[in-house]
Amino acid sequence: MLTENTLETLRSMKLHGMVQALEHQRETPDTHALAFEERFGLLVDRERLYRQNGRYRGLLREARLKASQACVEDISYKPGRGLEKSQIAALADGAWIQRGQNLLVTGPTGSGKTWISCALAHQACRQGLQGRYWRVPRLFEEIRTAHGDGSYLKLLKRLAKAPVLILDDWGLIALSTQDRADLLEILDDRLNVRSTVLCSQLPVDKWHAYLGEPTLADAILDRLVHHSHRIELKTGGDSLRKSLGLPNPPPPSEAPPETKPRK
Repeated sequence: MLTENTLETLRSMKLHGMVQALEHQRETPDTHALAFEERFGLLVDRERLYRQNGRYRGLLREARLKASQACVEDISYKPGRGLEKSQIAALADGAWIQRGQNLLVTGPTGSGKTWISCALAHQACRQGLQGRYWRVPRLFEEIRTAHGDGSYLKLLKRLAKAPVLILDDWGLIALSTQDRADLLEILDDRLNVRSTVLCSQLPVDKWHAYLGEPTLADAILDRLVHHSHRIELKTGGDSLRKSLGLPNPPPPSEAPPETKPRK
């Protein structure tokens, strides 16, 4: 009866890890011979692990990764992909995130840009860091809506907060002058304090032409490219997208015409 009361008290205090550990000890006679301090230490360790796992699951859920199952251990280094194990190992340790450095992932459709970026963001979640995935077309839809309903500053704060921000499908849509200005605001808030990951079919040397407006393009690329890491992928054979039976997105335009902001 005393143990049941203790378990109920632990549940009411939301110490669910301790509940699991105590129930395990009751069912494991070998632990009964341990000293009180040793058994209590096992309870505390289980609670700590329970909370760490809960935080990890929460971070992974909030990241909304397109490939949530992607992890660095499953990255393929087959010949011709343009990937180096040493570079991925260095990125996996998270030091670049602590320094607020960026990562630019380029390559043709199906080369695995999104998957690798999500794997590194997943690794960040394991390390207790928040990540967030956005497709660039969807992000600018959200920003235009935020301009209209007055939530723009709140959205900017959310985007500035995440230690790792993935912007996927960069270069697929034409950007208006307002879009470029909004992008500059996002990158300026994150400069040297948060890490931004860009995934694009366009090579980096085509980005200035894609942005189109020289003054804003210079400012945006200055905040993106300097002190950044780069992964330049090749398909290394059949497209990963083809092997998964997924449709190909339209090819990007190097210098798309300017679009009018939505009303």
